Amino acid sequence: MRHLLTLAAVLAAEPALANRVFVTNEKGNDVTVLDSETLEVIGTYPVGNRPRGITISPDGTELYVCASDDNLVRVFDPDTMEEMHTLPSGPDPELFVLHPSGNPLYVANEDDNLVTVVDVKTKQVLAEIPVGVEPEGMGVSPDGKIVINTSETTNMAHFIDTDTYQIVANVLVDSRPRFAEYNHDGTKLYVSAEIGGTVSVIDPATQAIIDKITFEVPGVLPEAIQPVGVRVTSDGKKVFVALGPSNRVAVIDGETDEVKDYLLVGQRVWQMAFTPDEKYLFTTNGNSNDVSVIDVAAEKVVKSVPVGQQPWGVVVAPN
Repeated sequence: MRHLLTLAAVLAAEPALANRVFVTNEKGNDVTVLDSETLEVIGTYPVGNRPRGITISPDGTELYVCASDDNLVRVFDPDTMEEMHTLPSGPDPELFVLHPSGNPLYVANEDDNLVTVVDVKTKQVLAEIPVGVEPEGMGVSPDGKIVINTSETTNMAHFIDTDTYQIVANVLVDSRPRFAEYNHDGTKLYVSAEIGGTVSVIDPATQAIIDKITFEVPGVLPEAIQPVGVRVTSDGKKVFVALGPSNRVAVIDGETDEVKDYLLVGQRVWQMAFTPDEKYLFTTNGNSNDVSVIDVAAEKVVKSVPVGQQPWGVVVAPN
């Protein structure tokens, strides 16, 4: 109860423009909450066993956490961090994505080679979609018509029709694809390949690879450059790619797909999330147990914030 009262008191005192930043700590079995303006920790709250993927409803009223070792999705009130209910997820949920409308939820089940579709209101499984081996990454088109799943061992991005739950296209990418992210007008799809060391740029209309982004960091071995999380600014002009154990985030020109810079962050950078105004980009650094805060306009790291044990996923509450 002390944690809940503390969080409520802090929120009441926050300025109206502040947003909460939620970070899953995979080994700590908890979520650390930060204030997006002060960049200070508000509190840390238990959320189940091995939390990884995390997202929030468009209206900001429900926080979804993949409790991987509990084999379910736990749903929290983001204002109090009190658990509201759970959702079926299939075994070992790792990453998921919400439909732009806020329902349903699409969950990757790595152990069963399935994508599980869950109605977040009725708490019922709507479909189980067979995909490639070791599915992980999940993305959704801005219009909500296509969901993307990446299968790590099959090395494919699967295009899934959200009406029929059928795969309508498969795109072969480089080794161990981990993440899929559309730009905001749906004209480009970025798929990171952790072992391949690349990001494939796909035309969603034709499912053709139109570009392939490679990385070279001075003084860093190529095998340490492992692209994972990808985020694109709403105007499509900047693409940020987390490069894993290289401890760098690549800054890419979203129009030319050329790498502009590498930002030094914490150790084993994994996932990322913007604030709604895109002032800041938060990165989770699993081996240094911290979050790096990037000033998006300046393309500069402005702060490191210690969080819990092995931070993995991150999401920022909407306005």
